[in-house]
Amino acid sequence: MKIVLPGGSGQVGTILARWYHQRGDEVVVLSRNPQPARWRSVYWDACNQGSWVEELDGADAVINLAGRSVNCRYNRQNRDLIRNSRVQSTRAIGRAITSMSDPPRVWLQSSTATIYAHRYDAANDEFTGLLGGNEPNVPDTWRFSIDVARSWEQVTDEFALPDTRVVKLRSAMTMSPDEGGVFDTLLGLVRRGLGGQSGDGRQYVSWIHDRDFLRAIDWILEKEHIAGAVNLASPNPVPNAEFMRSLRDAWGTTFGLPATRWMLEAGAVFLKTETELILKSRRVVPGILLKDGFEFEFPIWNDAAGDLCERWRSMR
Repeated sequence: MKIVLPGGSGQVGTILARWYHQRGDEVVVLSRNPQPARWRSVYWDACNQGSWVEELDGADAVINLAGRSVNCRYNRQNRDLIRNSRVQSTRAIGRAITSMSDPPRVWLQSSTATIYAHRYDAANDEFTGLLGGNEPNVPDTWRFSIDVARSWEQVTDEFALPDTRVVKLRSAMTMSPDEGGVFDTLLGLVRRGLGGQSGDGRQYVSWIHDRDFLRAIDWILEKEHIAGAVNLASPNPVPNAEFMRSLRDAWGTTFGLPATRWMLEAGAVFLKTETELILKSRRVVPGILLKDGFEFEFPIWNDAAGDLCERWRSMR
């Protein structure tokens, strides 16, 4: 297969590129800053049509991961960059596909599990889940993230693509032992004795083991009846307090200093990020994957954390 990964130079893109390259597939990463790699990297500006369009023509799949990192303060400038980087790149891909005589047979478009409501009472699947934006007493920054997610998906839906199946990937946090990823960051807190609960610890953490993420992508590529929004998440999200306790157990330490809400707010300002990434309750489950018979290798966080800790150690 030929797999094209716009915005594929980040952590998740690298995981995907490595996976398909090792299998012998042709991998092309579209990037603003192409870097030497085992696969081909091609320049694009994530906005305008250019020579990169030729890479999509005749490709088996395009998996768009482009978008400015949300790990920043949501000031006016960053909000514009976050929104525009997603909307413009998605629209550029949609326009490119409409112009092709031999378009990709499937377009997997990044979205986010953040699109769902902040809630504790029930899990959000694709069939009955509540989209966010109307919850009472949540910060404006949380509503902004949901608005971005909705805009991202709406742009994807602008295009009539009769020869290309379109899937919107509402992904939870992908946990891999790679340097700089979310698991590496969380484990860093545990290793420094700071891996206690965040806030009251009740907020749900939705996650997916990198092996299951890759296998789920394969599943979606192969199953031609799957289209529309698909949740990529473990079937067992857990409250933050339990999530961090299991990670401490997997690493082999018992102590983790908790962080109160005001401590997190102060730290977020210092680290130039937002507490939404920690405090919003993302209780998301993969309804479509489970209904279709997909079996997770790591459905339970305890087991996933143990595997990830072991691989993290071996890699270093």
